[in-house]
Amino acid sequence: MIKLSKMTDYAVVILADMAGRNGQLASATNVAERTKLPEPTVSKILKLLAKHKLVDSLRGTNGGYALNKSPEEINMAHVIGATEGPIALTACVDTAAQQCDRADNCNIKGKWNPVNMAMQSALENVSLKQMIGDVR
Repeated sequence: MIKLSKMTDYAVVILADMAGRNGQLASATNVAERTKLPEPTVSKILKLLAKHKLVDSLRGTNGGYALNKSPEEINMAHVIGATEGPIALTACVDTAAQQCDRADNCNIKGKWNPVNMAMQSALENVSLKQMIGDVR
């Protein structure tokens, strides 16, 4: 079974909440209160999303986070990439962070690339807007 972490699930919940804020800045505390997620988790995810340029971060007393793209422009490949890292279904794909121990003697090496690319494409074709509906 291919299973994403709770971090990815929570990231979608956080992004959905932010999409409903019409560009208003929100602190990690505010997002945590609205989503009922633990504040340390929300803070960690917001930092990841900011690092991957899915949200903007403004420091200071009037600071916070806001989406920097519309929900139509954010796709699930972006979110998964931010929370899980590059999409690589097995160690046999060219984008895998680690190669398996048998890579040098494997006649299947690289053969998973088309499957991985299909998965990547499928995830790119699902927008945040599709995931949440139009919350505005």
